[in-house]
Amino acid sequence: MSAFDSFQEVDIRAGKIEKVEINEKAKKPAYKMWINFGEELGVKTSSGQYVNEYTPEDLVGKIVVCAINLGGRRIAGFMSEVLVMGANNENGSTKLLSIDGAVPLGSKIF
Repeated sequence: MSAFDSFQEVDIRAGKIEKVEINEKAKKPAYKMWINFGEELGVKTSSGQYVNEYTPEDLVGKIVVCAINLGGRRIAGFMSEVLVMGANNENGSTKLLSIDGAVPLGSKIF
């Protein structure tokens, strides 16, 4: 399989963060997030350690880039179904990949 074919295997979509809560069970401060991917895919959950960069109010309404077909993982008692993509800044904190402007929820990223 070529590198491009491997990339095509990962289903990356745009989703809107609708709800954010602190995960009280996490060893390191983390958020529980509910992300809407539109009618076809629905709402999926994710966990992430973004508390150094974002408040819950910063995150709600943000359109983020997520890998949705990597399988779920239970993280500190919370099922994380999708991976919200990001990059570390110079301080080692994660900045989320997001989309400026409106796109249909669930839009495929290419």
